[in-house]
Amino acid sequence: MYEIRFTSAAEKYFKKVKEKKLLNEYREAINKISKNPYSGEIKKGNLAGIYCYNVYYSSVNYEIAYRIFEQNEKFIVVILAGTRENFYQQLKRYIDNHQIL
Repeated sequence: MYEIRFTSAAEKYFKKVKEKKLLNEYREAINKISKNPYSGEIKKGNLAGIYCYNVYYSSVNYEIAYRIFEQNEKFIVVILAGTRENFYQQLKRYIDNHQIL
């Protein structure tokens, strides 16, 4: 099992989620990712090296973007989470402006 770490943006997002069932769906998804990090879809191009995992809840598609690190220790950094709408634009902006380890 991989250790899970969060960027400040991901932490802020999860703190804002008030709906407990949605939060539980996210927890389940992150638990699955920690057990099998390669279960997400790997992105290409300017998002190369980033994995995205889909979470479906109440007819809405949510995404979790993360990166896998396996050099000295095995851990996953959850970069961003949110609804699919404009998600990849926000993700690209975040990556362009922040160093992810």
